[in-house]
Amino acid sequence: MGLREYIVRRILQLVFTLWAFVTLLFVLFRMVPGDPTTRFVMEYPTPEAREQRIEELGLNEPLHVQYIEYMSQLMRGEFGDSTHYREPVSELIFPLFLNTIVLMFTALIIAYTFGVIFGAAMGWLRGSRFERGGIVATLMARSSPEFWIGVILVWIFVFQLGVLPRSGIGGYGDELTMNVIDRYVNVDFLRHLILPALTGAIYYMATPALLMRNTMLEVLKADFIEIKKAEGLPERTVLYKHAARNSVLPLVTVVAIATGAAMGGSVIIETVFNWPGIGREMVASVTRNDYPVAMAAFFLMGTAVIVMNFVADLAYLYLDPRVKYE
Repeated sequence: MGLREYIVRRILQLVFTLWAFVTLLFVLFRMVPGDPTTRFVMEYPTPEAREQRIEELGLNEPLHVQYIEYMSQLMRGEFGDSTHYREPVSELIFPLFLNTIVLMFTALIIAYTFGVIFGAAMGWLRGSRFERGGIVATLMARSSPEFWIGVILVWIFVFQLGVLPRSGIGGYGDELTMNVIDRYVNVDFLRHLILPALTGAIYYMATPALLMRNTMLEVLKADFIEIKKAEGLPERTVLYKHAARNSVLPLVTVVAIATGAAMGGSVIIETVFNWPGIGREMVASVTRNDYPVAMAAFFLMGTAVIVMNFVADLAYLYLDPRVKYE
């Protein structure tokens, strides 16, 4: 199988996976108990008014008709109307999704930047106290729940030092109708971003640090490293220009997978810091039986995970020629 056939097959698999995911999502939300109209039961003076609301939501139609309508909406980039907010879900959910993307990408950039540097230093200083202490620290960070890391940071920077805000996204950032530049490029937003982004960064930093360390140990055994040392190059040059550069390639595919996983794991961080993101809204919409919003949130987060795994497969194929097209 050639490269073109492999990519076409992976794209078809991606489309099938997305279809299966969306179908399963639709079936699960139709099977769960609860009626979205019960939350507004006091608003309906008569049973006829309630039946009219159910008809407006399309819940009186046969299941296959609802499924076709749901798929048609997705093809048009629509998610229906929220039963709680009484407004189109797409207008509600995309600003929240953007908030989550900004938060988790910031956390991942910090985690992988410092994780790679930290892991390279641990590999270079193998057997030292720095390496042993670094392994313990990374394992502790990875083993600690995200909410616990967040609580510790809040206790230090909010209640003890009083230098950072406790929660929210900032006065300007709360205005979802503002344009992207005004919402995210201001000091108030950046101050609110520090603690939740740092929480995610500490939690996700262990993976690149440990992977970089292990890869460095393998690369440092290679003959070309000894040759560079014998040529009299400074240790810093051998470390960063030759050893670290050849060790960082496997991390590229891990970044893609971690990005998808981080989107799914944003719920806890957003809840701890009251961050108006899609993860927190997903939990709230499930609690109040707001199915259109919940399904849209699950769809966006699940699609992000599936697409990033697809990107990881292609990146690994490009970076490692030894991979066969099977």
